[in-house]
Amino acid sequence: MKEGTPAPIDPRGPRFNQSVLATALVLGYLFQVPAVAPVFAVVLFLGAAFGPRYGPFLRLYVEVVKPRLGPPKELEDPRPPRFAATVGVIFLGSATVAFVLGASTAGWILSLIVAVLAGLAASSGICVGCEMYLWWARRSGVKLAA
Repeated sequence: MKEGTPAPIDPRGPRFNQSVLATALVLGYLFQVPAVAPVFAVVLFLGAAFGPRYGPFLRLYVEVVKPRLGPPKELEDPRPPRFAATVGVIFLGSATVAFVLGASTAGWILSLIVAVLAGLAASSGICVGCEMYLWWARRSGVKLAA
């Protein structure tokens, strides 16, 4: 590991979190439960701000799912998925404000953008927020974990 970079993580944890997020947001939309936006804004915030021990679904992955799997084929820098989660928090926080103000169409659009991007990342490994972070990191000379 390079000096000054955080320890690499199992990339399957964030993908598990993304799949739960996408599923919950889509179900929230289908059943018209706008409370899903603030709940998952908090879920993403806890994991992004304080690490996997505090993100409920990241912790579920570590304690229940991961022990049933083999070791990951590769590890990844934790900063890109944390950045992506932070972007998700901003969108879901904005969706929450929209719902409170009675702009439910805007709230659902913001929520479903997060659902689509989380679903894409969970199903394909293509994380748009992660790629945004990597682009910025390369331009800024940030050292990335291997």
